[in-house]
Amino acid sequence: QVELVESGGGFVQAGGSLRLSCTVSGLTFDGFYMAWFRQAPGKEREWVSYISRSGGITSSADSVRGRFTISRDNTKNTLFLQMNSLKPEDTAMYFCAATTGGLGMDEHEYNYWGQGTQVTVSS
Repeated sequence: QVELVESGGGFVQAGGSLRLSCTVSGLTFDGFYMAWFRQAPGKEREWVSYISRSGGITSSADSVRGRFTISRDNTKNTLFLQMNSLKPEDTAMYFCAATTGGLGMDEHEYNYWGQGTQVTVSS
């Protein structure tokens, strides 16, 4: 049974930092491309960042580039998202997702999803 479990969300003031984790089980982690998405209330889910299977290739949305860093530890089957200089507009439910189909920004390309972790940034 495939399971993706996010953790690390919480409440933080603007300018603060959080580190999200996504622990994966039930699949060969290093065989999957991974990504973070987020969904704010009343908005569609949006791509945040993705990472290749080895971790050597990453990309992030313009809105978070330079503030968020995606990484992975294939020895621990864990994906990370380091979020610095957080802004109120970063408030959302954050989801990790996995695919074998390659790097992509479209949520429909991802086969497996976690349940999400809430990030709330106050001004």
